[in-house]
Amino acid sequence: MKAAIFDAVGRPLRIADQPDPTPEADEVVLKTAACGICGSDLHITEDPAPFGIGGGYVLGHEIAGEVVATGSAVSDFEPGDRVAVVPMRGCGTCPSCRAGDPARCPDMVLIGGGYADYVGVAARQCHRLPDDVATADGALAEPLAVALHCVLRSGMTAGDRVAIVGAGPIGLLVAFWARRLGAARVVMADIHTHQRDRALALGATDFALSGDRLAENLADLCDGPPDFVFECVGKPGLLQAASEAVRLQGKVIGVGLCIGGDTWDPFIALSKEIDLVFSVFFHQRNEFGVALDALAPGPFAPQQIITDRITLSPVPQVFEGLRRRTAQCKVLIQPDIT
Repeated sequence: MKAAIFDAVGRPLRIADQPDPTPEADEVVLKTAACGICGSDLHITEDPAPFGIGGGYVLGHEIAGEVVATGSAVSDFEPGDRVAVVPMRGCGTCPSCRAGDPARCPDMVLIGGGYADYVGVAARQCHRLPDDVATADGALAEPLAVALHCVLRSGMTAGDRVAIVGAGPIGLLVAFWARRLGAARVVMADIHTHQRDRALALGATDFALSGDRLAENLADLCDGPPDFVFECVGKPGLLQAASEAVRLQGKVIGVGLCIGGDTWDPFIALSKEIDLVFSVFFHQRNEFGVALDALAPGPFAPQQIITDRITLSPVPQVFEGLRRRTAQCKVLIQPDIT
């Protein structure tokens, strides 16, 4: 099979042949219908050590595909089933795994492998796609569940005022869920206006430019300082900016992956009695299925974050291009697209 392979920091991915996967007893092999390029994939290739990644690794955890082979112990799936994959692979037997929360398993591994024609995953990681959801669109279930999890962790309720810093895929999907769950104001902020129309189409009520006047801009558009500020970028200084923007006794939710540390003055958070909440991954049993159902046709369709669908061949060039801020949003790798 063909795969996009990471070799080392500073080197672009390369397309090469690899052996087709064969399933272990508890695994299925999928023919990849789509795999999303995630911002964390970019982080991994810039600083692979924290992720335990080395040369020869195949990235890609936002996976949907069709079952083509099953292991000897698999009885829940058969060839032809269309599935989306939960990329957190737990042990399957600990209390967290039994509760449907493998992200909290002590042995959890965030799998890759999706940048390829075929990928092997544990059967317990797979969820059947609803009949009215296209197989390739199932790759959006993972980022959609991440966004749902952070909104639920925030405690946001109908009528609240929400601001979201960072108009990338996760930030846009946070806007989708916040509006879907009844927020009165959902204001997106970014250093560029590339995603303004997309944010409004997904349910945002307005769009603000980030910068020195971020707090003032958000207050103007939220009819006062927002109750919740979601930091969805992961760049140093943005938790501080979010703390300055949120209302007294409001909540800041850290969602972006900040590698390399940050500097933060807690005085503003202390003086305003801010709650600072962090969110990572999602609950497989309670949230991934909800995300799958949200991909069905309807208003504010999450599929609107998709800007490009590409084959494997251009992946190295597109991947490098995503390191620069462009008008692209979510790129899906679809090996068989024509």
